[in-house]
Amino acid sequence: MSNSKIDGQPSKILTIDIGGSTIKGTVLDQDGKMIQDYKKLQTPEKPTPERVLETIQKLVKEFQDYDHVSVGFPGYIKKGIVMTAPNLINDAWKNTNLNKLIGDALQKPVRTVNDADLQGLGVVSGEGLEMMITLGTGFGTALLLDGNLLPHLELAHHAITKHYTYDEYLGDKALESKGQEKWNKRVKKVLTMLKTVFNYDRLYLGGGNANEITFKLDKNIIISTNKEGIRGGARLWQLDDKLFFKAGAQ
Repeated sequence: MSNSKIDGQPSKILTIDIGGSTIKGTVLDQDGKMIQDYKKLQTPEKPTPERVLETIQKLVKEFQDYDHVSVGFPGYIKKGIVMTAPNLINDAWKNTNLNKLIGDALQKPVRTVNDADLQGLGVVSGEGLEMMITLGTGFGTALLLDGNLLPHLELAHHAITKHYTYDEYLGDKALESKGQEKWNKRVKKVLTMLKTVFNYDRLYLGGGNANEITFKLDKNIIISTNKEGIRGGARLWQLDDKLFFKAGAQ
């Protein structure tokens, strides 16, 4: 596998964001600047590991010149292994070695992380406690302290009411079934709760449904785009290897 680097860092990083509705990609330089146009394809209707990999391989035909790969995944990733994939096909993904799956297919070094973690790395200021929320097919979260990822919490699957998890309460299906007005009331309620629980310095809102928000946000809440978030693929390679690989597994 190629290991071309500049000043100890990868020089061109293919960054892939696997979502419940689309799979997006671009190539970044080591500072997170896009050096190839952002592309996306629809996530397969039955998103098994094999079908998602096929879509990734089709997507990356657009990107020939890169030396490392970063991947954001909609689920819990532990040192490259998928623990959960609730917005894909959970049982099909469990215990999949995503680092190896994509690394073997593309023949490049790969780092994988939760998609909200990837986006958080791409947009945070790097000062204080910052939180990233993604509003899309589901509800994603990431916490960062002074720009460093904190242990990932699958807050999406915590119950917010007697009948609903955060995922069910604020995901795509909730927006479609309840409508924009009621969905916005739910978002406002959740933001109030998170402010009390986490006492963050800044909160970033991303994902395709962040643009559906109609109420006034606090001054320390910032809406970001998927294109901004995908820049986290460069920062992923500046972090300690131990976060992404088991000993001897690179």
